[in-house]
Amino acid sequence: MASQNEGTSPSKKKVQNAWALYDWANSVYSLVITTTIFPIFYNALTTERDADGELINDVVSFWGVDIVNTQLYSYVLATSFLLIILLSPLLSGMADYAGKKLTFMKVFCYAGAAGCASMFWFNPDHLEWSMGSLFLANIGFWGSLGFYNAYLPEIAPKEEHDRLGARGYVMGYIGSVLLLLICLGLILGIGNHLTKWAFVLVAIWWVSWAQPAFRRLPTRSQEHRPSGNLLAQGFKELRMVAGELKGQRHLTRYLTSFFIMSMAVQTIMLMATSFGIKEVQLTSSELIVATLLVQFVAIPGAFLVAWLSGQIGNVKTLGCCILAWCAVCVYAYFFATTKGGFYIAAGVIGFMMGGTQSLNRTTYSKLLPTTQDNASYFSFYEVLEKGGLVIGMFGWGYIEGATGSMRNSILALVGLFLLAFIALSRMPRSHRGHLASA
Repeated sequence: MASQNEGTSPSKKKVQNAWALYDWANSVYSLVITTTIFPIFYNALTTERDADGELINDVVSFWGVDIVNTQLYSYVLATSFLLIILLSPLLSGMADYAGKKLTFMKVFCYAGAAGCASMFWFNPDHLEWSMGSLFLANIGFWGSLGFYNAYLPEIAPKEEHDRLGARGYVMGYIGSVLLLLICLGLILGIGNHLTKWAFVLVAIWWVSWAQPAFRRLPTRSQEHRPSGNLLAQGFKELRMVAGELKGQRHLTRYLTSFFIMSMAVQTIMLMATSFGIKEVQLTSSELIVATLLVQFVAIPGAFLVAWLSGQIGNVKTLGCCILAWCAVCVYAYFFATTKGGFYIAAGVIGFMMGGTQSLNRTTYSKLLPTTQDNASYFSFYEVLEKGGLVIGMFGWGYIEGATGSMRNSILALVGLFLLAFIALSRMPRSHRGHLASA
């Protein structure tokens, strides 16, 4: 493998292309597993309906406890995010210093692909073990992203971050839609019995297209490695990052906003399909249409947000995105009661989705102080994002279980977006616009 520490550094363009291609590789998990085919598959197998499609029972047994199926789904994902929070700092301490960033990215990638492939044996009669596949796949996907994101400031100057980040997300959308269409062609053309093979195809696609990144991304390590236990280095680095943040109001307030925003944005993306199934009673084909709509409008949305950030700055653009998310949540609560209303909400969510995620990542990379420990700083970022997700997913599941409706969970998200906007607006004025050309 060509790497910088071996003296055969690949060209900058090839490295950046390989980095962006990993979005093409792993985004199929996000679309096929967490957004489209698996949620439909899971809800169909764990829900009883009458001949007219009316709900009879959606309660399942999990380790002897009766729980609503979608509530269980949100809890399993939330627990996986909690484990990622514990693993990320444990591993990131070795990533930069010992040249393990690429190694850990590979490990999480292969673990996630294995989790996807094992969904082939999903059995609703043994949910205790079957949900373990989703648990492992989610850990692999989000765990690898931490190390993937940490490469951005290493392979591109700040002025290229927005463009490169947007390119990665767009490639992810295109690649994931392509595989989704292939899977749907098999399922609709041959039969539903091939649904489980879609999970295997995700694993194969993910691993195969990840290879260019694994060959091209650098494996440079620090010349002077720290003494002591490297396993504890990650937690030490997180404390160091937290200490350095104390004197940087612009960064602490941005991260506060990002933490709150993550509770809401990612929860919406992970639970939207289940909301469509239960609250709007969409059929599988109607959900697939909505998903494809989201993916297609996400591409121009990502480019528009990147363009706008170049005109008015990252922070102001993020503020506009947060208000748009807040508005779509209010709309969904009142008007996403019909199929048409759901499609409109899905279109707006798709338009905002990629641009918001990409801009959050690139804004953070621009705000970072000059450092060689990029993995540690992005580990801190990942801990905040996953911490927000844990709270968001558990909160969504709890509200659904307590009130009997996912629609009530949306109101809580409106409050979160408003808090995120307030935190972002409290960034020092000197840092609100200077990122436009940085």
